[in-house]
Amino acid sequence: MIAVPKAVLGPVADRLEQYMDLLSARQKLVAANIANIDTPGYTSKDIDFQTEFNSLMKGDSPHVIETPGLLTNNDGNNVNLDRETRLLAENDMRFSVAESLLRSQVLMLRTAIKEGSSS
Repeated sequence: MIAVPKAVLGPVADRLEQYMDLLSARQKLVAANIANIDTPGYTSKDIDFQTEFNSLMKGDSPHVIETPGLLTNNDGNNVNLDRETRLLAENDMRFSVAESLLRSQVLMLRTAIKEGSSS
């Protein structure tokens, strides 16, 4: 497969890449939450997605927050497996949409290159 330079794909592809990076960071947090479901005192962490996406557009790194409003067990742990699996599914859907959009950008570029070279 031919590697396509980022500059060729343009700003839409750059935004999609940043969005996918944020989704990846969130995926790691959710996985860590699930891994620590039985860790006493562990508190669930997440990313305020809308705020962080806007910050990411400015070049900032994502800020991890403790998830507010969750019930805390007697051991101080507040990880809710139902919530975390829902976040995993939501993240997977978002990533799939972004991947499809990025693929369509590459496909349009390839089509333009093929049509331009056959003239």
